[in-house]
Amino acid sequence: MTDMTPASPTTPASKPKLRPRPQVMKLTEAAAQRITELTRRADSEIVGLRVGIKNGGCAGQSYTVEYAHEVRPSDEVVEDKGVKILVDPKAVLFLLGTEMDYKADKMQSQFIFNNPNQTGACGCGESVQLTAAKVDG
Repeated sequence: MTDMTPASPTTPASKPKLRPRPQVMKLTEAAAQRITELTRRADSEIVGLRVGIKNGGCAGQSYTVEYAHEVRPSDEVVEDKGVKILVDPKAVLFLLGTEMDYKADKMQSQFIFNNPNQTGACGCGESVQLTAAKVDG
């Protein structure tokens, strides 16, 4: 005689767990301190600094940094070391994995972008050549 026990009900396939999104950028302590200073000294209330990429210069592109007075719905918000960076959505793939630093010496002071997606730079240091980061599916 055969067992007539009904088969156990099939459970719906479980949804794959979403991987946490990687942080687009990270900051050095020097960059975080400088952003804190700039935030305090701003003429009007700001929510952080907006970082992006623009076309131009002899190498083809350059980094942009400006005060952000609001968080736009499309901004990628990066909070690191107590400060907020808003990344322009068009720049995310070019900035993925970038470390933002701040350097000051006798002649100049500036934010430095240590970017693994940078493939070249001009001799004067004002523009860069970038490729979009490859993102694993």
